[in-house]
Amino acid sequence: MTSNRRNLVTGATAGCLMFTVGQAQGAGFAIIEQGVSGLGNAYAGGAAAAEEASTVYFNPAGMTRLHGSQFVGAVHVISPTAEFEGSASVAGVVPVSGGDGGGAGETAIVPNLYYVRDLNDSLTFGLGVNAPFGLTTDYDDDWVGRYHALRSEVRTVNLNPALAWKVGDRLSIGAGVNLQYIDVPDLSQAIDFGALAGVPTSNDGHVKLEGDDLSWGFNIGFLYELDQDTRMGLAYRSKVDHQLDGSADFTGTAPGTVPPDWFQDGPVSADITMPETLSLSVYHDLNPRWAIMGDVTWTRWSRFDELRVQFDTTSQPDMVTPQQWDDSRRYSLGLSYRPTDRWTLRTGVAFDESPVPSAELRTPRIPGNDRRWLAFGASYRQSEQLWLDVGYAHLFVSDTPINNTSGAAILSGNYDASVDILSAQVRWNFR
Repeated sequence: MTSNRRNLVTGATAGCLMFTVGQAQGAGFAIIEQGVSGLGNAYAGGAAAAEEASTVYFNPAGMTRLHGSQFVGAVHVISPTAEFEGSASVAGVVPVSGGDGGGAGETAIVPNLYYVRDLNDSLTFGLGVNAPFGLTTDYDDDWVGRYHALRSEVRTVNLNPALAWKVGDRLSIGAGVNLQYIDVPDLSQAIDFGALAGVPTSNDGHVKLEGDDLSWGFNIGFLYELDQDTRMGLAYRSKVDHQLDGSADFTGTAPGTVPPDWFQDGPVSADITMPETLSLSVYHDLNPRWAIMGDVTWTRWSRFDELRVQFDTTSQPDMVTPQQWDDSRRYSLGLSYRPTDRWTLRTGVAFDESPVPSAELRTPRIPGNDRRWLAFGASYRQSEQLWLDVGYAHLFVSDTPINNTSGAAILSGNYDASVDILSAQVRWNFR
């Protein structure tokens, strides 16, 4: 087999396994929507605010500021848009027919649950259930980028028990364990079998991949209260190494120029690492009515140097797709105003760097770029026991060029993307 044909074969399935690096609402594939009160401030001060039980996720040390017991239930409606305009060609010569994909974004509902309870005067227990990563994109079956992506669906569930210890009047320390499950029920794309026979785009096949894994990591945090009005938080979430096992389902007839056990249904596996994060936050009450906050979060996306996929029972070679992602940072500032004892009004801005270094390394499963957040929110205290929180954010996504050469075709063009997030939450305090 010629090297050109080998590239076509490896590209036909390698792109399908880019499932854990899809478009979510934090740059890369992270879902930052892990509580609603923080959304109104664009999650500025996330590791220092500690206003409610979602601090289990952002900084477990903040649990010591919550007294008695508290339950938080949140729902986020996330509506991304990603409209493609461009073209595709095989080997830069033969054009690929088809439309623009119909828009890749698909509205998703993401829930969070948190519970915090005092164990004694210095020790607090917490439990979080959330979805830290996720993806749903869906293109028309006949779009020009079908050899790169059709449908991508990824779901995660994270169980995070944690403990916090108030060391003294000023310092609190917290730590937790993260039991993380990832499920990939549907990742599909077209295969240009025609190109393998020397007649590009004349005979399309399809492949659908699925897989799952259960793994674990940890999170730790420190909260230091400089005085009654000012506090600083430092929080770390570890990497989580996943070893996914699943299956490949091929349809269509491959040409006789490839080995007979290639493009056959069977088990596949892939290793993927969810990156660690480090957050530094500050929260300051200017007076009883006004508060300001800020945050810098670093994510080690550089772990994504390549993506390697193994076909476990065939002679088909490993699929190796370069990623070469960069580490990224997220910067945010927030402001809160308490006009009465019952109401808190919030706003915030953020800049979220994309880890994708170039148009050549961008894929239609990852059509995101740098994001600028504008957020608003409000909290209402119905009673001593019950709080209601709402939040809204619009994410402005920078112009997103793509010139991806992996797979059986070159995909070139631009994405026009944005994201809207609407969230609601209930806080219930009890003894």
